[in-house]
Amino acid sequence: MSDVPPLLPLPRLPRAELRRYSRPLLVPEWLDAGAQERLKAASVLLVGAGGLGGPVALQLAGAGVGRLHLADGDTVEVSNLHRQTQFGMADVGRGKAEVLAARAQQVNPFVRVSAGPHVDAENVTALLRNVDLVIDATDNFGSRYLLSDACAAADLPCVWGAASGTSGLVSVFGRLSSGGHARLRDVFPEPTGAESCEEAGVLGPVPNIVGSLMALEALKVLGGVGEPLLGRLWTFEALTGRSRILALQTGQ
Repeated sequence: MSDVPPLLPLPRLPRAELRRYSRPLLVPEWLDAGAQERLKAASVLLVGAGGLGGPVALQLAGAGVGRLHLADGDTVEVSNLHRQTQFGMADVGRGKAEVLAARAQQVNPFVRVSAGPHVDAENVTALLRNVDLVIDATDNFGSRYLLSDACAAADLPCVWGAASGTSGLVSVFGRLSSGGHARLRDVFPEPTGAESCEEAGVLGPVPNIVGSLMALEALKVLGGVGEPLLGRLWTFEALTGRSRILALQTGQ
């Protein structure tokens, strides 16, 4: 049986890519929107290559995003391995961004993957140039506020997520149809609680669930399909399995 259904109006992609993406191309909403071509043309900045960034990077690479740049200055530690399954014991002491970039490149040779140091106030403006979407997979409020504010100034959408203990959060920040702009400060006007897994602990599957949903939100934004969580907040509690979607009270 052919990997590519012959009667579908297939997008203009090389045959090798049509074979690779044959399953998402069976989804009518994805095919009808020309989402695969949109995704191939997109450039994404992913900040954070740890518990959230791992599933995001590997799934976006597998899905066929055109260009993916990973920014993270941390190195792999043994305590990361229970949840950051993109790494193994041989990676301990190596740079997270470089290891994850190499793995994402192995997943899909049609994607251009690069790696660099973590985002800071000096390089954030340059890193946001020629980018279609920013994904915030960081674990501290300093980096989160920096990215959210920079994306708002550059009028770029930003997919954001957080995982701690047994709970997770996901949202999409950006310009609203009402004219306002959703940003992290609508969720957290000021820092609150434990910031990182190192401080609060975390059950391994939780960041992987959150990271997978962040990847899905990125596909929706880039592919122009569905209803991204723009101006809304998804909350998840692992021990009860309960989740909710809340509307954000956004500023202008």
